[in-house]
Amino acid sequence: MRRLLFKRWAHDYGWFVLLLLLLLVSWEAVIALGWIPSFIIPAPTSIIRALFEDSHLLIGQHLIATLEEVSLGFILSVIGGVILAVGMHIFRPLEKALYPFLIISQTIPLIALSPIFIMWFGYSIWSKVAVVFLTAFFPIVVSTYDGLKKGNRDYTELLMTMGANRFDIFRTIEIPMALPSFFSGLKLSIVYCVVGATIGEWLGGTKGLGYFSRRMSSNMHTDAMFASILLLSLLGISLFMTIVIIEKQILKRRGTTK
Repeated sequence: MRRLLFKRWAHDYGWFVLLLLLLLVSWEAVIALGWIPSFIIPAPTSIIRALFEDSHLLIGQHLIATLEEVSLGFILSVIGGVILAVGMHIFRPLEKALYPFLIISQTIPLIALSPIFIMWFGYSIWSKVAVVFLTAFFPIVVSTYDGLKKGNRDYTELLMTMGANRFDIFRTIEIPMALPSFFSGLKLSIVYCVVGATIGEWLGGTKGLGYFSRRMSSNMHTDAMFASILLLSLLGISLFMTIVIIEKQILKRRGTTK
């Protein structure tokens, strides 16, 4: 069984791992040979060393702060996004009134809005949560709304002939059909949350991985800066894979396939 799982894993990710190792070895060699100064791009071993040396700050303090901002912004965006998507699906005038505002909200650069949120909420966690919320809100609304519109017309007509009301159709057909699109939006949203939290911390934070990265950049500690970037990447990957696992379990339980 283990050999079969290993073969499957090697078939799916073997080339990726080989390419990653090749890139890391080449990166290390370029820095060791002095072709690129280490204060511009540190070697992978220097990044790992800095990660362990500053682990009490990076993991014990700043990672927790970033994760808290990401979690709060993500939860609020899911709740608000689902409510708005369902409202637009059920009440079409609401869609015509609000959908253009959703599009407009995505045309405004977050880097321009972050100082405004700082002015409104100060340097508290809520200024960063507001940036995360605005970043993650759009993909959840759009994916959920598009998924709800995919309801099977044949099943709908069949249930209506059996006396089903609007809520029965919504519960038994539209929600299951919308789940794959909903989870696609969640996977995009959770990655955007990490980006939004980093932007908020970079521009007006007192803690978090984005703040730590900015502080190390100004002090020319590039190895520590890259260590924080590595943690941000690992955080995004971990959260993304968590959503993937939840998606597989729920869709498998409901018998829904992509």
